[in-house]
Amino acid sequence: MTALDALTPNLIEQNAESDPDNPPLTNAELKRMQTARAVRAVRASRGMTQAAFAETYGIAVTRLRDWEQGRHVPDSMALAYLATIAHEPEAVARAFEKARAA
Repeated sequence: MTALDALTPNLIEQNAESDPDNPPLTNAELKRMQTARAVRAVRASRGMTQAAFAETYGIAVTRLRDWEQGRHVPDSMALAYLATIAHEPEAVARAFEKARAA
């Protein structure tokens, strides 16, 4: 039996919370991470690289990278756009291409 096996879940959590090198994440940090994963999941569901996704849907690739890496959180309009892409990707791509051609 190792020392770790002897620890209860509560003691493990207490030790983790008191570790100065690994402070708990704030609610804002957790939300930013969740949003980053959600943005990445929309792109991954299309099987596209960041560059291809950005080009197809008219998003600056640097902005997309910032969202996916949690450096910035998309505003409500961008989140709505990403949700629309998630549900109707082909329709959004066609609409964006028509708008770009006009």
